[in-house]
Amino acid sequence: MNEQVYLEQLFPKMVEWRRYIHMHPEVSFQEEKTSAFVEARLREMGYEVSTGMGGHGVMAVLKGGQPGKTIVLRADMDALPIQDEKSCEYKSTVTGVMHACGHDGHTSILLAAASYFRQIQETVRGEIRFMFQPAEEACPGGALGMIEAGALNGADVIYGLHLWTPLKLGTVASTPGPVMAAADEFFIDIIGRGGHGGMPHVTADAVVAGSALVMQLQTIVSRSVDPLQPAVVTVGTIEGGSAQNVIADRCRITGTVRTFDEDTRKLIRTRLESITRMTAEAYGTETAIEYLSGYPAVVNDENEAERFFRTAPHIFGENQVHLSPKIMPAEDFAYYLREIPGCFMFVGAGNAEKDAVFPHHHPRFDFDEDAMLHGLKLMVEMVRSYQDEFAQG
Repeated sequence: MNEQVYLEQLFPKMVEWRRYIHMHPEVSFQEEKTSAFVEARLREMGYEVSTGMGGHGVMAVLKGGQPGKTIVLRADMDALPIQDEKSCEYKSTVTGVMHACGHDGHTSILLAAASYFRQIQETVRGEIRFMFQPAEEACPGGALGMIEAGALNGADVIYGLHLWTPLKLGTVASTPGPVMAAADEFFIDIIGRGGHGGMPHVTADAVVAGSALVMQLQTIVSRSVDPLQPAVVTVGTIEGGSAQNVIADRCRITGTVRTFDEDTRKLIRTRLESITRMTAEAYGTETAIEYLSGYPAVVNDENEAERFFRTAPHIFGENQVHLSPKIMPAEDFAYYLREIPGCFMFVGAGNAEKDAVFPHHHPRFDFDEDAMLHGLKLMVEMVRSYQDEFAQG
């Protein structure tokens, strides 16, 4: 079988699968129909399939005809609670839900990879697991459930990719070490003593205390964090008060924290909680803090990142393979990389000529579908490189 010809022949199927999934999106932890679709396609290929892993997770296992290591390939399946504002034939049919991050493409790429390796099963060294994960977009995420269900048991390495519209079509990127940030969330309630807007001296103004706190939180990164350690503290909402002449008795502040270093992550939490308590006390109010630790940072294995930089140029050319900067979005692929070595890779999917220019999580998000073929070729070559290395001892 001519590999390149067969991979290219899979492209129309990837487009078909992707568009079906795009038209029938399901949000995190509700991917029942998507899971059933994936299961049906895998069974058509002749796989035995495990379902219900970590919720709606699906996994198929291919045991090669020759001895070797165990490789896990992962795709995520969930959509987002966003109204699709695109004008295209495959626009979401579900009100208020759309694939605005490319997971429909990831799922289709992995289905194509499963089809390809099934055709050459006797030449495959070792075992390949095709893992379709639910709930990447919402904490606590689906990765932990997949791990608890045994998806990584006995596995040696894991690879995942993300179709990425900030990168031009035909380019790819990754990096050794940290590549995507840890993401935490905070919810702060300031409890004061409300009253008449004209009599502030007998109140404890929760809005004033909250306003002061927003400004104080900005000093954490600027004055407490090592300037060489990337970090973000963002206040996303502040809510308080009910009328222009009423002093509010409550104010709620919510936000997110992004870091790459665990010590910095712990420092920010400590400082945020301390500053919140002291600021509230200074204004005669009380506070309640809920701090949620989300996904850890995505940290690529050094050797597997090196494999990416050896392998990708054979597919895309030296000038099209880039060292990725650290980026602040988070990914629960991080949990897999805490268990076994692996590499998370970005595949360029942006193309102005096809209106694939909107950022991820935007109501008009779309990607150039040609990027799926690029992602498939990258996955196949990463597997082959790993297998070849093992065969050579």
